[in-house]
Amino acid sequence: MTTKEDFAIILDYLPYGYPMGGKMNPVVQAIGEKHLALLELVPRRGITLNPQEKVYIGPDKRDKIYFIAGRLSREKLTETAKIQLQEFISKTVAEQEKKFIDFFNNAQAINTRLHQIELIPGFGKKHTQEILQEREKKPFESFEDIKNRVKNLPDPKKAVEKRIVEELLERQRFNLFVS
Repeated sequence: MTTKEDFAIILDYLPYGYPMGGKMNPVVQAIGEKHLALLELVPRRGITLNPQEKVYIGPDKRDKIYFIAGRLSREKLTETAKIQLQEFISKTVAEQEKKFIDFFNNAQAINTRLHQIELIPGFGKKHTQEILQEREKKPFESFEDIKNRVKNLPDPKKAVEKRIVEELLERQRFNLFVS
């Protein structure tokens, strides 16, 4: 069992529920701060929430969220939520750069024909080989460092962001960043 989220970031607040949902109960689309799980939350009565707002969803008394309705299916994400999701992911990748640099420094082959790095959008076998050669010489220290040492590489920060969004919005055979 994965550890539970304590905080979620609001992606969209639907005060009247889903347009075709039938019920008029408010619903919140959010993403877990640590594990990047898409969540559907039910706010407390009389509470209004804003996109990018951080709310407590842990085991103790919650001030704004009444309960967690469950995982939010990617099909239900509103357009507003998708835009907020992009912004949140961009911010998270920047704030947790070290975690993603560690990925580049430690990524392994999935099988004999596929390496984890190749799953990053725009990174093919050639880029993967160059990254592996460079990290042998010296571990990478930042996205900038990767860009400077591996020629003609797509922006690694943007590529990681794109991969996370893909993992959240489309079914993937292998997930690198989203549990």
